[in-house]
Amino acid sequence: MVSARILPLVALLWLAVATPSQAQTQQGAASHAPQVVASVKPVHSLAAALMQGVGPGGDTPKLLVDGTASPHSFSLKPSDAAALSRADIVFWMGPTLEPFLVKPLANLARGAHIVTLIEAPGLRPLALRSAGAWADGDDHGHVVAAAAGGAADTQIDGHAWLDPANAKAMARAMADALIQQDPADAARYRDNLAKLLRDLDALDQEVGAILAPVSGKPFVVFHDAFHYLEARYRLDGVGAITLNPEVRPGAARLSQLRARIQSSGATCVFAEPQFDTALIATLVDGTKAKRGVLDPEGALLAPGPDLYATLMRANAHALAGCLGG
Repeated sequence: MVSARILPLVALLWLAVATPSQAQTQQGAASHAPQVVASVKPVHSLAAALMQGVGPGGDTPKLLVDGTASPHSFSLKPSDAAALSRADIVFWMGPTLEPFLVKPLANLARGAHIVTLIEAPGLRPLALRSAGAWADGDDHGHVVAAAAGGAADTQIDGHAWLDPANAKAMARAMADALIQQDPADAARYRDNLAKLLRDLDALDQEVGAILAPVSGKPFVVFHDAFHYLEARYRLDGVGAITLNPEVRPGAARLSQLRARIQSSGATCVFAEPQFDTALIATLVDGTKAKRGVLDPEGALLAPGPDLYATLMRANAHALAGCLGG
């Protein structure tokens, strides 16, 4: 039988174990960084830049499409579904680029603030072009009205970040959502946004200088992911091997593209690192076109705040190296 003197001591010991310390409580109260999920690497990179220095772990938003996976065919893992169910904010481009997210956002992320970045104020959406050869002047830089069809408009090209002016519009919309969710860190988000916008302006000038010597030189891409890059820097893409990179083109389309390469004098045909590129060799065989590699999403790059700038520079140098060689 426990004596009356021992009972108060036992009670104190139990309270010490069961009740968080004052320091733990204060630490928990200070950890108010929102739970953020980003769909693809360029979106994640901008979010990570905006969230640097915000709370414990606040500078590491959750990335869904990692590694060399493609958003065109991605399937959520259980850990991804769990992250969406806990999210305060979800950043994605829209259903054209990330069709795998349409139902999960409706069913899993019901409590989250979902930011569809193709609809960001100030962003200039461009039309999604068809596969195959493009005629001269065929929809290059044609702006579509996102407001007319919204995110449900599947004619909008989702790779809008490849124009730094659009990346700035995306960053502003993301910062607004973060401030709304986490007003205590508003000053940090605003400072990070101001730095990011300056960096994007400098990057735009740098990429423009790299690409200026090859402006107007024709080339073919693997799939139509570079419309924004072409429009921003006056590049001359003349065709795409496929509209959906998961679908292998038929013989008729390859024959059409070979003819387009010959007639346009296309200097290069660009593959993408995450897809089978054996057919590129078949396509350029017997032509003067060289092979290169462009990467719209950073498949081989490590995620983080520096990915976006690294991606833009790498694509600029790949274009300049192949087209100018």
